[in-house]
Amino acid sequence: MKDIECTEFLKWCLPQLRLRWPGFRKVRRQVCKRLNRRISELGLSDLFAYRGYLDGHPEERKILDSLCRITISRFYRDRGVFDTLRSRILPALAKSASETGADEIRCWCAGCCSGEEAYTLQILWKICVIPVIQQRLLLRIIATDTDHDVLERAQKGIYPESSLIDLPKELIQLAFIRSGKSYSIRKTFREDIEFARQDIRKQLPEGTFHLILCRNLVLTYFEEALQIEILERVLEKLVPGGIFVAGIHESIPEEVSTTIQYDKIKGIYQKVMP
Repeated sequence: MKDIECTEFLKWCLPQLRLRWPGFRKVRRQVCKRLNRRISELGLSDLFAYRGYLDGHPEERKILDSLCRITISRFYRDRGVFDTLRSRILPALAKSASETGADEIRCWCAGCCSGEEAYTLQILWKICVIPVIQQRLLLRIIATDTDHDVLERAQKGIYPESSLIDLPKELIQLAFIRSGKSYSIRKTFREDIEFARQDIRKQLPEGTFHLILCRNLVLTYFEEALQIEILERVLEKLVPGGIFVAGIHESIPEEVSTTIQYDKIKGIYQKVMP
């Protein structure tokens, strides 16, 4: 399969799935490899034949949608974001919870992939925040994704060294057990994390949250109208004054007016108080 052929196919099919080509341009090879495997599985000759197959088999669109899921993740991905969470946002949420007498902070990681983001938050919380505030306060995380395979990897909590390249070395030493070339997350950092299979387009977790991370998902890959539909529902789950974290190259559309940029930091927003 030539790159130009796959590109043209994606430009044709993505809008039908309410996805947008610009989000896939730099990561298209991941999708093209999956398409190539799927065409071979079906015994088809090329993408033109696959288009014909899609026309005759509407149920194949669900499989096509799954082939278009991008699974790229690392611990501490986008260092500036996690530095801000570590030094400012998590301590501020802890202070607010302490003042109101709450015993936990609720966080949702949407599109959690293999769990790196959720585990990073728990590592920062237990190593960097709790020792400073010196009180018993839980960070309860629900981490959701549509992909069964990546959720299985998340629950195993075992990662190659390449997944940890951005994570500060002192945190690696405290949070992981090394076995050969693999790193296993220690038990204490697995606690208070629930992994669940959900499609953010159709289902949201129950309850409200003080912190929501939805990075490099809705605002990158979904068409604009769908972005707004989902964001409005997602932000209803965020408590007033709560924090919403998008990707560093993402911004909330102007049509969604319930948030303001957090201290002018790109990709981080705070829900407006009523």
